[in-house]
Amino acid sequence: MSGASNPDRGLRIGVDLGGTKIAGIVLDGDAAVCAERRIDTPNGGYRETVEAIVDLVHALEQDVDQAGLPLGVGTPGSVLASTGRLRNANSQCLNGKPLGADLASALSRDVRLANDADCLALSEARDGAGAGHSNVFGVILGTGVGGGVVIDRQLITGRNGLAGEWGHTCLPWQTSAEARQPPRCWCGLDSCLEAWLSGPGMTADHVRRGGYNLPAHEIVQRAEAGERLAGATLKVWLQRVARSMAMVVNIVDPDVIVVGGGLSQIRWLYSEVPKIWAQHVFAESIDTPLLPAAHGDASGVRGAARLWPLSE
Repeated sequence: MSGASNPDRGLRIGVDLGGTKIAGIVLDGDAAVCAERRIDTPNGGYRETVEAIVDLVHALEQDVDQAGLPLGVGTPGSVLASTGRLRNANSQCLNGKPLGADLASALSRDVRLANDADCLALSEARDGAGAGHSNVFGVILGTGVGGGVVIDRQLITGRNGLAGEWGHTCLPWQTSAEARQPPRCWCGLDSCLEAWLSGPGMTADHVRRGGYNLPAHEIVQRAEAGERLAGATLKVWLQRVARSMAMVVNIVDPDVIVVGGGLSQIRWLYSEVPKIWAQHVFAESIDTPLLPAAHGDASGVRGAARLWPLSE
């Protein structure tokens, strides 16, 4: 999309920095997308990633014929407040780097950064599947696993910037088999939810069961076609998701849990997980809605743009 803009429309840019793709949009004050682009994430490393984001921002501004727009960026990991440097990103070339400062310098403007799951949660709480709810927990299930908390339409980051950091907690209520052979997460710890519930985690579990090294979407396709081993892998994955979300309900008790990321497209999530998590929630009954992200793959980039409220 393209077209001339006017400064009173409240335009702002959102960028979602992923491991394979970088998405960018221009969002107006009515939450309408005025321009959008997507590029491949460079293979070269950190400096090339900064340059790619700068080029993407300039291209989006040309699309709407307006320069100097506010910029929000959703990233893996989070920013350490004391140093302004990224940490805990599974795109490890970003760790220890001052991404916000480098982008601000290159673009001559302030830049706001937030975790990509936080951006998804913010987007869905404002005008997505969580709209109208006070307490929204957003989940990313994809190449990585993460979470974000929004209360009264405000993103909660926490004292240490770790609020909602669900992916690097330990799988709860482990079976004896899970405890005997926990997968090692890229972060160096054993049994992180990311190691169990991510797409690569599902693949690794399928291999451990004697299956082929297949991407998660193919395992799901085979399960739906009736393949027994793939069905067993998917069933156990759903059980682990349910246990992990039950932990969230016990701690946060959100009004709604909204799921994004590639694995959010697994239809069994929404029918089977609520049947299972009741076994682990500390209540007689549970009626928490579990919903797919209304904006789909665009939730993260829309949330990045929303790091700049309309009033600013």
